[in-house]
Amino acid sequence: MSARVTGMRRETATARTLVLEAPELGDTVAGQHVDIRLTAEDGYTAQRSYSLASPSGARPVEVTVERFEDGEVSPYLVEDVAVGDPLELRGPIGGWFVWRQEQAEPVQLIAGGSGIVPLMAMVRTHAAALSTAPFRLLYGVQDPDRRYYRDELDRRAGPALQVDVRYSRRAPAGAPVGRIGVADLSLLTVPAEQRPTVYVCGPTGFVEAIADGLLHLGHAPERIRTERFGPSG
Repeated sequence: MSARVTGMRRETATARTLVLEAPELGDTVAGQHVDIRLTAEDGYTAQRSYSLASPSGARPVEVTVERFEDGEVSPYLVEDVAVGDPLELRGPIGGWFVWRQEQAEPVQLIAGGSGIVPLMAMVRTHAAALSTAPFRLLYGVQDPDRRYYRDELDRRAGPALQVDVRYSRRAPAGAPVGRIGVADLSLLTVPAEQRPTVYVCGPTGFVEAIADGLLHLGHAPERIRTERFGPSG
C-alpha cells in the first residue's frame, strides 16, 4: 500500500521519527510493526521491518528508524527522505508482541537501545486509554545521547509509569555504568509474584540475557514476550 511522509523529527544523531499518512493501513495495535519497501530506479527493491511508535489506532502513524551504516533502507529513511515523499508500506504485522488496553495485569517493559520503539507505542497507548494497569519501564542504552524520546519519557514518568534508565558505556554524573544484570532486574522490575506480563525488545544478545535473568528470578516463561532486531545482511 502507499504511504506518504507528512512529518519528521530527530530523536538522536542517528535516529529519526517519520510521520506517515497511510489511508489503507488497517487498525494498529501497540507493539506491531510495518514493512517499508524502497524501489530503486533500476527496479532493485529492499525491504525492512520497523516497529510502530504511535499508540494503537493512531492516524497518522509513526515509526522511529535507527541508521545502520551498512543498511540498504535505514540510511535513506534517516538522512534522505523528505516530507511529501511516497513510501511503500505493508502491515500492520504482529499479534503476539502487543499490548491491548483491556489488559489489566501489571506490565514490565524492558528495552535495549532502539528496542524502546514498540514499547513506547505501549506507553503512549496506556496513557491515551487512561489505563490503571501498573506500568514500569527499564531502558538500557549506551549513553545519554542515544536515548530515544527523552523529554517525553521524563514527562510521563510518575505514578502511572515508573521509568528506570541504565547506561552501559557512559552515564550522567552520579549514575552507574554497566549492562543490565540479574541484580538490576531484581531491583528495578515488577516482581515475579505479581505475575506481570513482560515485554523485552532489543538486540538478540540483550534479549536472551534479559529473558534468562527473568527466568532465574521466577518469571513464568509464558508471561515473557520477546522481540529481537538487528541489521539485515
